[in-house]
Amino acid sequence: MAPAAIDTLKRHFEETGREPSYYDLILTGDLGKVGSELLIDLLKKDFRIDISKVHNDCGLMIYDLENQDMHAGGSGCGCSAAVVNSLIMKKLQSKELKKALIEARVPIVGKVPRGKTLNAKETLELLKQLTPLQI
Repeated sequence: MAPAAIDTLKRHFEETGREPSYYDLILTGDLGKVGSELLIDLLKKDFRIDISKVHNDCGLMIYDLENQDMHAGGSGCGCSAAVVNSLIMKKLQSKELKKALIEARVPIVGKVPRGKTLNAKETLELLKQLTPLQI
């Protein structure tokens, strides 16, 4: 999902004219270690956008990669919900963070008929969402 995050963030900076330093935090949902490194490297190399000083990833924040065998970190929309609704909101309320940009995938639940289970050949439609939070 790093390519989608790259495109979303690149477009945001182009359309707003802002620099990454405008934000205290740019948070991706569940890229994990490998995806986060790819995101930072490709944004810098291909578009000269350096988010390395303000980026973090919910999939990395939710686990301790050094002490837990989580390989690349957490995944899934649950990482974003857990981190943003607990830690990030508290930091915004306490004014430890003033401006955060949240880039995460959101499942479009209405696309799956109620009571239906997806099998391996089906896909769940996801919406890329970019949410600026500011105090």
